[in-house]
Amino acid sequence: MRYISGNNERGLCAQGCGKGQCQLNVHDYLADLPDNQEATDLVEVQFKNTRKGYYRNDNHLPIAKGDIVAVEASPGHDIGIVTMTGRLVPLQMKKAYMKPGEEIRRIYRVARPADMEKYEEAKAREHSTMIQARQAAKDLGLEMKIGDVEYQGDGNKAIFYYIAEGRVDFRQLIKVLAELFHVRIEMKQIGVRQEAGRIGGFGPCGRELCCSTWIRSFQSVGTAAARFQDISLNPQKLAGQCAKLKCCMNYEVDQYIEAGRRLPSREITLYTMDGEYHVFKVDILSGMVTYSTDKRSAANLTTIPARRALDIIEMNRRGEKPDSLEEGGKSIPVKPVDLAAQDDLHRFDKKKKRKKSGRGGSGRESKGNDNAVAPAGKE
Repeated sequence: MRYISGNNERGLCAQGCGKGQCQLNVHDYLADLPDNQEATDLVEVQFKNTRKGYYRNDNHLPIAKGDIVAVEASPGHDIGIVTMTGRLVPLQMKKAYMKPGEEIRRIYRVARPADMEKYEEAKAREHSTMIQARQAAKDLGLEMKIGDVEYQGDGNKAIFYYIAEGRVDFRQLIKVLAELFHVRIEMKQIGVRQEAGRIGGFGPCGRELCCSTWIRSFQSVGTAAARFQDISLNPQKLAGQCAKLKCCMNYEVDQYIEAGRRLPSREITLYTMDGEYHVFKVDILSGMVTYSTDKRSAANLTTIPARRALDIIEMNRRGEKPDSLEEGGKSIPVKPVDLAAQDDLHRFDKKKKRKKSGRGGSGRESKGNDNAVAPAGKE
């Protein structure tokens, strides 16, 4: 697949790239196939933030990724952006865990100027509606937080996204909101991770939040994932912008668990002819184990492969002791390099010495401007 501009080939197909402002954007790597759009009439349509829906193009409209369309809603119609067509749409529906018997609505038409005017009017009321809804929930004493409001494209319906610790009886709130805004009200509870995905942002890695770019379903993250990866249990570093444990802690935990099975137990002590050794630290992925002669502090640290440690454990079980931890004899321990001790930390605050630039090529040095050399013939 190639992105072709004139006679230049630049790699990926431009048809599969979507608009930059869309969250959960997916690159359609099959977009340049000749019969991709004719393979299925299913279309993925995105609305505000991370809300997506799947519709049928029964009318066989010539639509492509990035087109704004009017789709069937209950009641009326909604306005969204086409984010994917073709063979990848059924795969995305499986990823979204859509039920087999769930009704798939259809696309009405490409959005007209009159549709866009109603759409813009409805979107302009969302912020003020959210503020009033928060005040109404506060007046009723409900333990909930309304995080966002989304109007339908025709302005006949509004979705209120809220966060709550437990169940909330918002029947009275719905009556109050219906009287205030004269639209159909739908309350939708979301979690803090979903709220972070809807708001968006950047993580400490410097990239956009995973919940805002590609994660569709959220799995629970526990502190066991940090322990398996030998990460310090610091809540400030392990928590994301949603105040929950970072989702990325689950990405590599299976690999760490598999690599940890090939390492010796941390509780086993190694016995050699020159003393006892206790586990000080472990590099899980590289399979290297550092041992110390002191159980509680770093003393005579020696790093050996996990295979060598397992061999010594087997020898100790047979009642044997090797001469040393290292294979082939004892080696001189290498001290760790302390970068801070290599030079003075205040070296940048000191003034540099400048050589005297007088006649005759004198090699004298001058410090600063106070001891500057006088011109020739003067002292």
